[in-house]
Amino acid sequence: MRVTEPFIIGTTLALLTAGTGWALWRLVTRLRRTEAERQRATAELNRRLSELFSLQELSYLLSESLDSGRIAEQVVRYAIRFCDARGALIALAGATAGETWRIAAAEGVVSQLSGHPVPQDDAGLIARSSRREQLQVEHQPGSGVALVGGASVDTAAAIPLRAHGIVVGTLVAVEPTAGTFTPDGMRLLSTVATHAAVAIANARFFELVRRGKEQWETTFDALREGIAVLDESGCLVRANRSLATLLGGPLPRLIGAPLVEALFGATQRLSDLLAAAGRGEHSPALVARSPTLGRTLRVTAAPILSTAQQRHTVVLVEDVTDQQALERQLIQSEKLAAMGQLVSGVAHELNNPLTSISGLTEFLLEQRELGTHDRGHLRVIHEQAERAGRIVRNLLTFARTGPADRVPVNLNDVAQRTLLLVNRDLQVRNIVVERHLDPALPPVIGDRHELQQVLLNLLTNASQAVERNPPERPRTVAITTWADESVHLRVSDSGPGVPDAVAEHVFTPFFTTKEPGHGTGLGLSICYSIVESHGGRMAIERPPSGAAFRLDLPRAPTDALPPSAAEPAAPAAPAVIPSHRAILLVDTDPAVRITVEALFGREGHAVTVARSTAHAFELARERAFDLVIVDARAAAADGARLFVEELIDHLPEVRSRILVASGDVRPATDEALRRLGVAYVRKPFNLRDLRSEAARVWAAGAAS
Repeated sequence: MRVTEPFIIGTTLALLTAGTGWALWRLVTRLRRTEAERQRATAELNRRLSELFSLQELSYLLSESLDSGRIAEQVVRYAIRFCDARGALIALAGATAGETWRIAAAEGVVSQLSGHPVPQDDAGLIARSSRREQLQVEHQPGSGVALVGGASVDTAAAIPLRAHGIVVGTLVAVEPTAGTFTPDGMRLLSTVATHAAVAIANARFFELVRRGKEQWETTFDALREGIAVLDESGCLVRANRSLATLLGGPLPRLIGAPLVEALFGATQRLSDLLAAAGRGEHSPALVARSPTLGRTLRVTAAPILSTAQQRHTVVLVEDVTDQQALERQLIQSEKLAAMGQLVSGVAHELNNPLTSISGLTEFLLEQRELGTHDRGHLRVIHEQAERAGRIVRNLLTFARTGPADRVPVNLNDVAQRTLLLVNRDLQVRNIVVERHLDPALPPVIGDRHELQQVLLNLLTNASQAVERNPPERPRTVAITTWADESVHLRVSDSGPGVPDAVAEHVFTPFFTTKEPGHGTGLGLSICYSIVESHGGRMAIERPPSGAAFRLDLPRAPTDALPPSAAEPAAPAAPAVIPSHRAILLVDTDPAVRITVEALFGREGHAVTVARSTAHAFELARERAFDLVIVDARAAAADGARLFVEELIDHLPEVRSRILVASGDVRPATDEALRRLGVAYVRKPFNLRDLRSEAARVWAAGAAS
């Protein structure tokens, strides 16, 4: 068969058309498959971008807050979104070891668990997850997955929040909408947990730092001492409130100011101290008085290394003005105590010579053959001896130590005794003392020594006040006593007076208007305390000129007064001393022996002197004596009290014939002698005292 050319061309065209269609079909099919893949890729990309944006958004939210509670709320919301769950919660560990875990945030189907505690021994998923290091997914539709306590869900996923090697909490998502959690959801939950753990750990670290900073700043400002941090040039970088108060300015204004000039002005000593500290040397503290502040300061400096590797210095500034005043007061008190012991010893030693002088001059004055001129000289000697005796008794009273006595005291007598102590000093300064003492002044109950201390302080202050008067102004100090319902004593002066600003602080401890080194500011405060302890009141008065201080003390109860003070007895008639009495004298002082022998020997009495207490025992046993005169201090080496007591124990009949000569002025001594039932006479005594007491002893013996 002959193939024609048209047939060949047609057949060829048909074949070409069929092949092209098949190719086109395959091409279209491939293009459609590629588009579906592209759409799926686009959808996956969009989903991943959405997740990325959501995670970035969560990161921003977490970085904006340092509150653990707010961070927990945000994490829970995003966990529900990422896992497509019906609920989520986050439990956080306690801030300190041993503190109970607690659910910080919960939303959705578990929102009721918010704030619920999570014991670490709980069998639920939350507690178990906190002890593991990986994600846990549990699905139990029938029995349910226990979360904490009695709460349970069908499906739950839990992951511990771990940061810096520490578990800070647990994140739990529950009840996914699809019934189970998808791998993508678990991946996102893990990512959220990582972000949350870091954010919560940072929040806790920040809270620790904030609390530590607050505690440090509170402590820094609470210190009574001033603290400053200085830079290399000596300027303030930081200071506390105490330093600002000391320098008298607000804290912001002090920053940048040079500390040396602020404290002491221009001084090289503090500059040297700071320079030594800057070199890393530890120097002794600087104690100096600040001319700009008027206070005594102790300054200590030490080097510190700042974070910028710069050499800074920390300085401690202490105000030791009051401390030094108290130290001086304590030293002065110790000096006064030592002086009191010295005065007491000297006064006791003076008693016997004064007894001899007074007794013998009185003995000589009784001689009829004396001339008028000699008698006048002897009378002056006798008066001065009695005056010296009163001064000795006052010194013994003032130098006495020990517990305070509460006995009836006459303020007039206290005033007279105190004036006797300071009279010479007042005369040297040309100060006139005016006395306005009520002769019928009732006694008060108190301690004579303490009241004398109060009056001495007031007289000293008054004399110092009037000493500054100009020549045309009188220098006068007045003492006035009177009584109504209370007993009053006032010390006034003609000085410049007390200003308003000073009057309200005069009784404040350590307050003084005197120059440094001339007063501690404790005198009037101590006086105020003494008067208060006596149940009284001390007040300052401000007359038109000068100043005055008034003491108001309660009257002594009538039943507290001795019979002689409550109801004065009629004066007894002079006793007649019978002659030829046997007298035993126990005294180691030869001058006193001569005095007693001269007195009683001239009247016909036989005086036997015992060399010691043992000798006195022998003599008392061998013969009977009508009078036994015992010197308490002279027999103290052998036991004066014991000697009298033993003598009474062995010879009870001698009790009524004992006469003790004592220089001790304490009421406790009087009480002890009264308890023994023996008579006593004060040293230095005169002939009248000795005769009177001897006559009373003999009269009592004759009556019995």
